[in-house]
Amino acid sequence: MSTGVGRETAEGDAGGDAGVGSEQGRPGGGGWTASVRGALAPGLLLPLGDLADGAWIAERAAAEVLSEAMGRAAPEAAPGRVRVRSAAGSPAAEPEAPKPEAPEPPGALPRGPLRVEADFAAVAGTVLPEVAERLRTALFAAADELLGLRVDAVDLRATALLDALPEHPSAEAEGAPGSETGAAGAEVGSPEAVAAAVPGVARLTGTFGRPVHRTADQLRVELATAAGRRALDVARAVRGALRAATAEDGPPVVVVVTGTH
Repeated sequence: MSTGVGRETAEGDAGGDAGVGSEQGRPGGGGWTASVRGALAPGLLLPLGDLADGAWIAERAAAEVLSEAMGRAAPEAAPGRVRVRSAAGSPAAEPEAPKPEAPEPPGALPRGPLRVEADFAAVAGTVLPEVAERLRTALFAAADELLGLRVDAVDLRATALLDALPEHPSAEAEGAPGSETGAAGAEVGSPEAVAAAVPGVARLTGTFGRPVHRTADQLRVELATAAGRRALDVARAVRGALRAATAEDGPPVVVVVTGTH
């Protein structure tokens, strides 16, 4: 049920949804691209920070943080699906923009302003515009302060009026299953050991394959951040540590955040 709080959008439906509340995946291709699009339905990879940061976050991980922020801002509302897309009207790429230091990983949105699309249900009798304003404020703040996403627009849609809010699922039932790995046994000074030792890194992960993957054009590290740590700040610290520990002529470092707890 649309109540006019936000606007309904159809963008991205053909490609499948991977935000919180969605069960659809995306058809895969080959190699790591197929994993990005299909494994655990992590969604698109969203750019963190600016061109020089070389950091990305899986849409599912970002959507979970944004959904939690909605729940804190409006306890009388139940967050629904949360998606992040390129902001309407923004160019897919700036022709004059300098070439990034690190290549974009497969499945990544181009750098630029983003738009959050979020559904919610509310208890009957709730003043929807007031709740929506609190949710919108919380989403803008969480995107910047907790993640490091450049969000220029937030679209909200009230989907239902409820007699009572549904019970919150238990902690064991929340989140998607994932492949997790630590750095135990990693050689001292190896990229795995260096990345895992950075403050704010909860663990290295293997959602898209190996936690550390080296090619001719990049050294890609996949990780989860500790609770309460801003994803962009941790990714920057990991990149700095790895660049300091590797040869000057080594490939650029790309950090992919797949979890935030």
